[in-house]
Amino acid sequence: MIHGKVLIVGGGIGGLSTAIAVRNAGFDVKVIERHPDLHSSVYGVGIIQPINALRALDAIGCAEACMAVGFPATAWGSMYDVDGNFLFAMPGARIEGSTLPPLNGLTRPQLHEILTNKANEVGVDIHYSTTFESLVDDGDGVELTYTDGTSERVDFVVGADGVRSQVRRYVLDAELQPRYIGQSAFRVNIPREPEIDRIILQEGPHGMAGFVPIGPDLAYLFYNAQMEKADRPNDADLADVLKEHLAPFGGLTGRVRDTYINDPSAVVLRPEESLIAEGPWHKGRIVLLGDAVHAITPHMGQGAAQAIEDGVVLADCLTKHVELESAFVEYRERRFERCKLIVETSLAIGEWEMGRLPNFDNVGATNHVMDVMAQPI
Repeated sequence: MIHGKVLIVGGGIGGLSTAIAVRNAGFDVKVIERHPDLHSSVYGVGIIQPINALRALDAIGCAEACMAVGFPATAWGSMYDVDGNFLFAMPGARIEGSTLPPLNGLTRPQLHEILTNKANEVGVDIHYSTTFESLVDDGDGVELTYTDGTSERVDFVVGADGVRSQVRRYVLDAELQPRYIGQSAFRVNIPREPEIDRIILQEGPHGMAGFVPIGPDLAYLFYNAQMEKADRPNDADLADVLKEHLAPFGGLTGRVRDTYINDPSAVVLRPEESLIAEGPWHKGRIVLLGDAVHAITPHMGQGAAQAIEDGVVLADCLTKHVELESAFVEYRERRFERCKLIVETSLAIGEWEMGRLPNFDNVGATNHVMDVMAQPI
């Protein structure tokens, strides 16, 4: 088994989950986060936790806390047409021998706080407002120089610093960057209507609207809008633009549009980007995870889930080997095909929503992914 000091760059969901898992595996763990506190790095409104995310969170002792503040759903979702007529149910996957629900939803700040508290509890050293200038891997360790001029030596570095990763250039070709897929996601928190007891989807003429429960009294609406990245509306216009996109909808989406979509400052709009790193996810003593190597669009609700799984698998591999190279190779071998399936299926759903894959079986593809995700990691 490998021991030593690890530096994790990035204090988001993937970085904190990895920090907990690796600390539990016996390492001294330090996390550096460029933002000034635990909440300033949180983007978006709520988050979907499929059953595989809950399983990974359970492995690091955080699943129960997430379900206690969130909304554990008894089914994955239901599909409706643009007028609000019921089409079919999507029960979701189950894990054999597990009592975990197929879905939990909670706010992103709640998840971040749960992970941060657990990291502190197990002895992770977290430093905010901290960034590095350079990494030098000399074969026996990694020398970090921080932007404040100080330096530190660690046994290995984990790049969990997101889709715009600064660590990625030390491992992969600098030309590898995420691509914008042609959609951006609107999200806004709303009071939870009684029927939002699972993911509710409504298929519109130009995009998919949906709802996710993230607490006993809270949910969020999302809409994947086709647009050029440069055509992003001004912040002051976000509510009006979202209402225009939702104009064709009746049913639940129509009611929510007319009742709750008024405040532009409450609307979050994020570009949907995709990336999968085909080659090794490590170089020497530097290894990558999460969005740094597999940026996933939100169509399957699996982005955070895969980052959490990365951390759990990486820690497991470190406990099984006596040298880093073998551990990092096994980690990538166990993760690549699973992450690639998610990236490619999410992309295909986006293409289907934009009318570019008219014969695509959205439901079949979704069910297949959920079944695969329920398999052991």
